[in-house]
Amino acid sequence: MIKPLDRIRIVLVEPAGALNIGSISRVMKNMGLTQLVLVNPQCEVLGEEATRMAVHAIDLLEAARIVPDLPTALQGCKRVIATTARDRAIPTALETPRQALPWLVESSEPTALIFGREDSGLTNTELNYATRYIRIPVGSEYSSLNLAQAVGVCAYELQMCNGSEESLSVDASEQRLGARQQIPLQLDVAPVELVEGYYQQLETLLLDIGYLFPHTALHRMEKLRRLYNRTQLSPNEVALLRGILSQFRWALDPDKLNIIARSKE
Repeated sequence: MIKPLDRIRIVLVEPAGALNIGSISRVMKNMGLTQLVLVNPQCEVLGEEATRMAVHAIDLLEAARIVPDLPTALQGCKRVIATTARDRAIPTALETPRQALPWLVESSEPTALIFGREDSGLTNTELNYATRYIRIPVGSEYSSLNLAQAVGVCAYELQMCNGSEESLSVDASEQRLGARQQIPLQLDVAPVELVEGYYQQLETLLLDIGYLFPHTALHRMEKLRRLYNRTQLSPNEVALLRGILSQFRWALDPDKLNIIARSKE
């Protein structure tokens, strides 16, 4: 039987510190997490530094998946949360780990928690793959968290969410209820790659009809992604939307427009 924490992928985008990767492997094993995914790592993953910090979690480190890009890391995931330490140009609802992470634990499908680069975090494009966003509350005098520390905080919260109801405080239980109320539970959510295919089709069409322009497409598409991501589209809904776009594409052919006009006479 697959345990809830086994469905959660801890995704590190272009990590540069081998010590961090080793430490993250160790804290993941401490907290019962098993899936580590490294996107284009910038260091030696199985080198002496990483294995030294992993200690008894070398098996988890050795089992880590190395992928070339974030879409590959998220294939099959139905729920995705990204961590961010900075404000975005588009207003974004930021939650604490305790508010948002129960949403991952409660899922019966693959999910992912994304962490960015040690020096610059995640780009806006990478953040667009997530549905919810968390920021770890820290003191105002020194607000910068080490990558391994950030993963450790979130791993602890995930482990607590996965515990028995008796082990949770009243406050934590209320947070779990709040998280369920913020985004309604949907049993059949489309995986990331399916929704991404729709976004690519939509962007191409909007560029062709002149609603988008190359120099503004990224910013406008970010707004559209946010709108759709809030709804948690199902596979059937994605198919419906893609069918509409395909019909638009068909109707844009001048010959087809004449056919439609004649049919209405």
